[in-house]
Amino acid sequence: MKAIILAGGLGTRISEETADKPKPMVEIAGKPMLWHIMSIFAKQGITEFLIATGYKGNVISDWVGTVSEPWDVRAIETGLSTQTGGRIQQCMQKYPRERFFATYGDGLGNINLSRLLNYHQSHGKLATVTAVHPPARFGALESDNGLVTHFAEKNQSDSGWINGGYFVLEPEVAKYVKANSEPFETGAMPRLVLERNLMSYQHSGFWQPMDTLREKQDLTNLVLNGEMPWLNITR
Repeated sequence: MKAIILAGGLGTRISEETADKPKPMVEIAGKPMLWHIMSIFAKQGITEFLIATGYKGNVISDWVGTVSEPWDVRAIETGLSTQTGGRIQQCMQKYPRERFFATYGDGLGNINLSRLLNYHQSHGKLATVTAVHPPARFGALESDNGLVTHFAEKNQSDSGWINGGYFVLEPEVAKYVKANSEPFETGAMPRLVLERNLMSYQHSGFWQPMDTLREKQDLTNLVLNGEMPWLNITR
């Protein structure tokens, strides 16, 4: 199987880093986010990648030419204003009879891809999305008439489930995207839901986005401390 990685957005929430490069090229301890994402797949035997580019796509194309790992990587220019739905559709149309993994270019997780794929095959639906708990960003506070009675950092598991990327998509999913300008999350996904063709795979292990400078630093600190929990694949 091949993996599509969405790498064409502007990355406005981390604009300090994205003035001269797309968000997936922001470095975590000397390696682009893209490299870390591909390493998750490669560790589990998935080494064919389609990188859907847009904003400053030439930076990704140039970098792909320098990748020394034994991976088959193609940068697919999908258009500056194209949304996630259009990017996925364009990549899938290049291999119209294939099933794909797909994910975003800004999230790291130790998802067991074999389990994800087995689950997808077991239910027979057209698409599976990995559901994750968002990282807790705020402390939980309890008070009585203004007096704080309890304060503690929230646990990640205290939050609900959200879309964590790491999809499995059957070839028919490409037809659910109606335009390049359509986000996958507000177009194809709701249509799949209406037809009862979208399932969720719940992942309770490590997952961390890189939306802000603080999150970039958190991921960098993990690497500098000798940890890369996104490569500690859950069994």
